Amino acid sequence: MAPTLRSFLGTRAPAAEVTGGAAPGAPDAPHVAAADDRAADDRAAAEERAVAPAPALVVARGLVKRFGRFTAVDGVSFEIARGECFGFLGPNGAGKTSTMRMIACMSPVSGGTLRVLGMDPAIDGTKIRARLGLVPQEDSLDLELTVLDNLVVYARYFDVPRADARRRAADLLEFAQLSERAHDRVEPLSGGMKRRLTIARALMSQPDLMILDEPTTGLDPQARHLLWDRLYRLKQDGVTLVVTTHYMEEAEQLCDRLVIMDHGRIAAHGTPRELVERYVTREVVELRFATAHDQAAALPLGELARRVEVLPDRMLLYADDGEQILAEAERRGWSPVSGLVRRATLEDVFLRLTGRSLVD
Repeated sequence: MAPTLRSFLGTRAPAAEVTGGAAPGAPDAPHVAAADDRAADDRAAAEERAVAPAPALVVARGLVKRFGRFTAVDGVSFEIARGECFGFLGPNGAGKTSTMRMIACMSPVSGGTLRVLGMDPAIDGTKIRARLGLVPQEDSLDLELTVLDNLVVYARYFDVPRADARRRAADLLEFAQLSERAHDRVEPLSGGMKRRLTIARALMSQPDLMILDEPTTGLDPQARHLLWDRLYRLKQDGVTLVVTTHYMEEAEQLCDRLVIMDHGRIAAHGTPRELVERYVTREVVELRFATAHDQAAALPLGELARRVEVLPDRMLLYADDGEQILAEAERRGWSPVSGLVRRATLEDVFLRLTGRSLVD
């Protein structure tokens, strides 16, 4: 690793507190009412245990953001500990970006309290912004400058001496795997290269907190995985990351903890593994039938599952032993066109809590 990246390291702290009311409209789960009660008890206990002993970098209590009569963020509470990767997930309009903009001191708080790096954004916004690294959803690079000059010029906004800026830029270009393009103009770079350059630029000020808004949107799988590798290296080195993403796999790969937001509230919070264990089962069985009649005939298989979801093109059965359900379907003579047993994922949690309807 490049030597100057070590200056970004921080001491990792235990997970911090996250609270928030359940979001309206979450789907019912009649087969798991008792489990949901236990999950509620577990959440309450976890919230009592999850207060960071060291001061958190971000603390929100009853945070509210209004635009006229519309409430985009409705009384959410959370803490982000030093050295963790904290994720905000949710459908469009859930309040993720509004929350991130308040943390970044780009949008005033309408209600509640927010402290970032121990300071009040309403009073110390300039001081806070000087210690943040921002990776916006849309790249804002100077296309007419070279890759290297984009970093060096950006550093000057933070009063970094030119010699130090060039040293940092060289190290960060190596980190971003862009050293060979240092003297090329930005415009012809690929989307993945531009995203890596944007992240490198955000690190030029040696920030205490990195805020990344959908960092891999629009990238092809190879570019996305390379960017995940770069972000994972930063996380390993103790850099505090706050991420919004629509990619559930990305959240599972990167986030130590996350919240799922819906209708401006926190619907769930925890580590990716905790959320899967709390809201879904170990396995999911996907059955596709030739006709709707065949699918309806197989509904009694739901007796073997903790939850059943009937979709237009398939039936999902949530259970701890998916193979048992497949075997029982065959024994009863219900032969699906295809049957798949897979591991439950964060996407299953997300869709259960926020629904499958498209939100624009």
